Amino acid sequence: MYVCMCHAVTEDQVKKAIDAGANSPRQIAKGCKAGTDCGSCVRRIQALLGEHGARPCPTARLAAKLGLADPETQDDPAPSAPVVPLRAA
Repeated sequence: MYVCMCHAVTEDQVKKAIDAGANSPRQIAKGCKAGTDCGSCVRRIQALLGEHGARPCPTARLAAKLGLADPETQDDPAPSAPVVPLRAA
């Protein structure tokens, strides 16, 4: 399965880079350029790093430090702010 379509990088290539010692998306990018173009693959690279024992992404660490729920496991999301119509000038 492709992780990065921009540079045709597969999940296996990313896993091999992790096994070789890469422990951040930046280190993965140095080896195969994944995450250096449009950036849409960076979240998947972070997930693969987390699955292989690397540090979680900074956003996840900050959320844990602040005691915020993981958005994927949160049962009852907070209601969104009400929409206020704009007035014409």
